[in-house]
Amino acid sequence: MNFTIGNYYPAASPLHRVDPRAKILGSLALMVTLFLFSRPPAMLAYTLFLLVLVRVARIPLRLLLGTLRPVLTLALIALIANILTGPAPWFWQWGILRFSQPGMVTGLTMALRLCLLILTTQLLLTLTTTPILIADGLEALFAPFARFGFPAHELAMMMSIALRFVPTLAEEADKIMKAQSSRGADYDTGGVLARARGLISVLVPLFVSALKRADELATAMEARCYRGGEGRTKLRPLVFGRSDALFCLLLALAMALVLAIEHLV
Repeated sequence: MNFTIGNYYPAASPLHRVDPRAKILGSLALMVTLFLFSRPPAMLAYTLFLLVLVRVARIPLRLLLGTLRPVLTLALIALIANILTGPAPWFWQWGILRFSQPGMVTGLTMALRLCLLILTTQLLLTLTTTPILIADGLEALFAPFARFGFPAHELAMMMSIALRFVPTLAEEADKIMKAQSSRGADYDTGGVLARARGLISVLVPLFVSALKRADELATAMEARCYRGGEGRTKLRPLVFGRSDALFCLLLALAMALVLAIEHLV
């Protein structure tokens, strides 16, 4: 199974060396910016900006586009729903079905925005930042709230473990499906209900495997005397340097340029 969500792509690029705190905050800022524009020139400018980041990160474009596979179905559903429920004028009508022209534009915008959202988070976080660095960055960002009883270290550790096991569980699900298919299971024929019932033969062993992995991980952490974040030190402490500040400045300029194109062009 070609599953890239949650996978780290090692490369010696400037984007890989950026402080994880800068990439986390930059990702949040870009996601907010994505919902502030909808016109085609701004969409095109943002897409070109992402392509520049792909070039800087030295990540194969084919690998990055592979992250869109899990969301293409959701984007298609959003597009069809907007076309069928949008307002007049209608560009085609068949019986009680009316296909809205404004709804098609809204649906395309929503689908493209969803794809750009996934590409942004994958490019700035999981593909260019290891799960350990993401956990360290989140812990550092949540550290000011720890004085109010917020479990910064525990939350960062939990999110790191979740990211680590997404591709692992995806590979496990693929192995289970292949094993069940070799025993005569059929997931491609029949109606929706028949296919849903067929997935039970995958979900049950996958759920059992996930619980087993969680138990093994908990046992391994206890065997290594893990007792939370209090008193723990780091081999490589995070240092926010000039290159990280330059990265934040370039992101801010790019967002300002995209928003300017949205309102001026």
